[in-house]
Amino acid sequence: MTSPQRLPTSLTPLDMALDALLNGLEPVEPVELTLKEALRCIAAGTPPLQAYPPRDTAAADGYAFCARDLVGASSYSPLPWSAPPVWVEAGEAIPEACDCVLDSDSVDLSGPLPQVLAEAIPGQGVRRAGGDIAAGCLVVEAGRRVLPRDLLMARAAGKERLNVRRPRLRIVNVPGGSLTADLIAESTQATGAETISFTAAGRDAGSIAAALDDSACDLLLIVGGSGVGRTDAAVTALAARGKILAHGIALQPGRTSATGRFGKTPVVVLPGAPDQALAAWWTLALPALDRLSGRRPRKTVKLPLVRKIASHVGIAEIVLLERKQDMWATLAVGELSLEVIARAEAWLVVSGASEGFAAGSPVDAYMLRD
Repeated sequence: MTSPQRLPTSLTPLDMALDALLNGLEPVEPVELTLKEALRCIAAGTPPLQAYPPRDTAAADGYAFCARDLVGASSYSPLPWSAPPVWVEAGEAIPEACDCVLDSDSVDLSGPLPQVLAEAIPGQGVRRAGGDIAAGCLVVEAGRRVLPRDLLMARAAGKERLNVRRPRLRIVNVPGGSLTADLIAESTQATGAETISFTAAGRDAGSIAAALDDSACDLLLIVGGSGVGRTDAAVTALAARGKILAHGIALQPGRTSATGRFGKTPVVVLPGAPDQALAAWWTLALPALDRLSGRRPRKTVKLPLVRKIASHVGIAEIVLLERKQDMWATLAVGELSLEVIARAEAWLVVSGASEGFAAGSPVDAYMLRD
């Protein structure tokens, strides 16, 4: 029987572990994907768009006119029209000499000559050229996540593919933690990364090592087996085939997390417990994915605290929050139940150099809900 893996006598500060993990990490090369594939990926820059619609179109069904020709028309003083007016459907181009559209109730066709029953102003009932998309604008700015509304604009502009960065993520699950394995796999879906999941044949170091492969991934995650139990061997397996940067991180929960390199590929070993795995995912794996995808810094929401947050110096602690009357209310600090994880609206990390925050202090938190 092999000896269980051990934590070092001192824990690595979270910021040091993250800096070592990100050292030398560069965004992956952009690729062109179909619009469906590009959804949730990080945009890598696209050429400026042409104006859409390219010319004035009808905003609603009706008759096309030139507004200056209708001056004085009303139901009390109908304006006779010598020729049949031009009918246009919504979305159709407006005839060259026209600049407005009247609905059918504003034109009387019952007599020998058509009669116009209302005036109009230029642009009435018309969607101007470039009204939906101005010439020179972008589908989505580089570094932003591609959203469904971005695809709407791309399709309107006739785009079939988008230029994005899509890191390749490989997840190796250590048997025995299906709850956490599913949680991490589902969390990766929102990042747009190309994800492949494998389950090691066993919990021993040899089986875990055999499942490691850096040939087709930009980031490797090992889920489970990072602790010091008799069947925990993920860190031992990584050390046998790669390099350990940190094992035992001053993070609560998640102190048995580890980081390393497998060849040139960064590796994050996430603990098997859901709360600990989430802490390592938020503070280590997600920043690495953001760096690889060229994502801009994630936005935070700053609100004052309902009550103070007390934290232990030397340990970075995860805090889960919910919003109450435009303030952050603390749900949990360092110990995260599944119920609280499901309920939380945002999270933040209290630095190991801080004792916490006083009540009323404004703090920045990362949102967990869209």
